[in-house]
Amino acid sequence: MAIITFEEMKKKSWEAADILRGSISSTDYKDYILGMLFLKRLSDVFEEEAERIEREIGDHDLAWNDPDEHQYYLPEGCRWKDIQKLTDEIGDDLNKIAQKIEDQNSVMEKVLGNIDFNSYKLGDVKQRDTNLSALIKNFSAIPMRDADLESPDMLGDVYMYLIERFADDAGKKGGEFFTPYQVAALMARILEPKEEMRIHDPCCGSGGAVIQCARLVKEEGGNPANLTLTGQEKNIGTWGLCKMNMLLHGYIDADIRAGDTIRAPQFLLDDHLMQFDRVISNPPFSLDKWGQDTAKKDPFGRFGYGVPPKSKGDWAFVLHMINVLNETGKLAVIVPHGVLFRGGAEGKIRTDVLKDDLVEAVIGLAPNLFFGTSIPAGILVINKDKPAERQGKVLFIEASAEFQEGKNQNCLRQKDIEKIVQVYREYQDVEKFCRVVPMGEIAENDYNLNITRYVDTTPEEEPVDVVAVARELHGLRELRAGIEVEMDRYLEELGYTGRSA
Repeated sequence: MAIITFEEMKKKSWEAADILRGSISSTDYKDYILGMLFLKRLSDVFEEEAERIEREIGDHDLAWNDPDEHQYYLPEGCRWKDIQKLTDEIGDDLNKIAQKIEDQNSVMEKVLGNIDFNSYKLGDVKQRDTNLSALIKNFSAIPMRDADLESPDMLGDVYMYLIERFADDAGKKGGEFFTPYQVAALMARILEPKEEMRIHDPCCGSGGAVIQCARLVKEEGGNPANLTLTGQEKNIGTWGLCKMNMLLHGYIDADIRAGDTIRAPQFLLDDHLMQFDRVISNPPFSLDKWGQDTAKKDPFGRFGYGVPPKSKGDWAFVLHMINVLNETGKLAVIVPHGVLFRGGAEGKIRTDVLKDDLVEAVIGLAPNLFFGTSIPAGILVINKDKPAERQGKVLFIEASAEFQEGKNQNCLRQKDIEKIVQVYREYQDVEKFCRVVPMGEIAENDYNLNITRYVDTTPEEEPVDVVAVARELHGLRELRAGIEVEMDRYLEELGYTGRSA
């Protein structure tokens, strides 16, 4: 049996987009394609498990019809072979199948139910059947059992690849559910998550940042099963994508909740905000109507440093994150550069946060890294347990030149990530790239964190070699004299006299 590679799986899965592209918005068709992939993967793994159990114990009924024997149980009538038989009103039947699967697997509650396969977005009934039949046929040709894959973790990575492609297609709206994995990987490296830690993203989108933390722990020899992975997402459709993402990556116990982080934080313990070791997030940039009225009477005391302006919610999310960090916690959050220097209420908040010595580093990122916005952005690193040698200081890293240019989107290369992480860990000056700045100097600048105030990136003028320049000038004069002689000769041949003007 041929093993399908990651590259082959990416190609085959993305072909499903060609079925819907053009007739359906990219922000919508991602739900149907990712939902169909999820259903196919569930069914293939279920059948693989059932066949193994039947071989081992010889009991067909137990192997195929006992929910206790399976991680995810698919009842009769809800397996891929049943989906392949659907012909008329397929969307309605798929919705019923999805609901039955959710009923049998509490961990999937509302995950598949958020996808309406019978939606008008897929066209009228006839067009719906045509589109869904084509999707079913496409995924029927893609084997997704563990035995078919070069790596059991591959489906999760394919899912992430598809989300990135959908974000690229969706343009501005893509940034609402996807953070480039290279940026998420950089933040994870900065946070250095370890086993037993509680990791949280209060604006988790499709969950990529939390997954990068778990992946890093695994890469460094730890067991990600010993992490507590949590996240909150306001958009219910994106919340469903995140849940699927966690399940496909094997993080069954990841606790992803739906709701507005500012107006209704979901992670509470005895009416207090739950505390975490690490927070990683890419909140919406400069969100208007973020919930200022709620903040003014916040029962959780998150806005002791001040209430951000109504039309700029950046500091609201940062303050929430600071308040959910435990006493030794650290966070990395993506922010637009305006957060670093804007005045008014934001300036007061920033000043007080700096006076409390919470800011450990400010990292300026390359342009055009994020889907749907060209706004310059950076990473703000806040540490409630700064080492003694870092107290009273802030590291500024000017990494805006570290990237690979792309057609639509720039990206961080591995060497860019390594360079940034290295200087962050060393916490020392590197000319034209980073500088450790004492708080006194920042205070003199009215607590402005604009990176270029502290890191000089103006190119040095090359010294002038006067002798070489004089030699070159002398050569040019000789060349001009020769050209003039040659021109006079041509003029004489033409009957003109005298030197050229």
